[in-house]
Amino acid sequence: MGHNHIKAVIPAAGLGTRFLPATKAMPKEMLPVVDKPAIQYVAEEASAAGINDILIILGRNKTNISNHFDSVPELESNLSDRGDLERLRRVQAASDLADIHFVRQGEPRGLGHAVLRARGHVGDATFAVLLGDDLIDERDPLLTTMLAENERTGLTVVALMEVDPDHIHMYGAAAVEPTDNPEVVKVTGLVEKPSKEDAPSNYAVIGRYVLTPDVFGILEHTEPGRGGEIQLTDALQELATTAGVHGVIFRGRRYDTGDRVDYIKAIVQLAVDRDDIGPELRPWLQEFAATL
Repeated sequence: MGHNHIKAVIPAAGLGTRFLPATKAMPKEMLPVVDKPAIQYVAEEASAAGINDILIILGRNKTNISNHFDSVPELESNLSDRGDLERLRRVQAASDLADIHFVRQGEPRGLGHAVLRARGHVGDATFAVLLGDDLIDERDPLLTTMLAENERTGLTVVALMEVDPDHIHMYGAAAVEPTDNPEVVKVTGLVEKPSKEDAPSNYAVIGRYVLTPDVFGILEHTEPGRGGEIQLTDALQELATTAGVHGVIFRGRRYDTGDRVDYIKAIVQLAVDRDDIGPELRPWLQEFAATL
């Protein structure tokens, strides 16, 4: 199913302070997860859902992201001359993914502000936002389900995942009501990083959104919230109580690359599943684990 009319936005302007000094000269979205930068997994996910126009919101250290998605003729001809067609294919995959555009955020003023920077490119149309900290396993559908739900209802759609109530304080939590579809809920409110006691549910908002264009008008008059940033959560809260927001419940595999320990777990999880690395890594991991 081609969603050629829908554009994707990937915000990549965060400072990545948790990964210093690795992120001193490189955005955290370029940190490799096995052998591909995190942001390439995200772009591939949008492309696999039929989206062929991607806007990346850049911060400082911007050039290596745009370089990564450009073709590199000299590298390609070098690989081609050596007959290394497998690596050539992998290098070309990044530049052949989609029509990729860039805009700068300037200073990092929150996710809501980053989304607002996409307005000129997206125009008055529904669009998808994919955050680079959440990698969704390519074998588990999520974005396609969200796009279908938006197409069916015309509403903004967020991705929700059940988390341990002890971890809900790390996420935005959704107050929800059931719909006819067990995989879809109506979101009646959102609370950013609630305590376990105050959380309306253990449904956490993860980094995938299909937003209707009315979000722009709301973001324009959203006052800076937590940390002086314009929060997308505040705009979604307003949409939930007015136009309506649906949540698609994701029960598949998600890899969190937002903190150092989770990033290492993500690399190991993805690597053991790969045909080219897994067979060698799995027995080694089992031996290593036995020594701990």
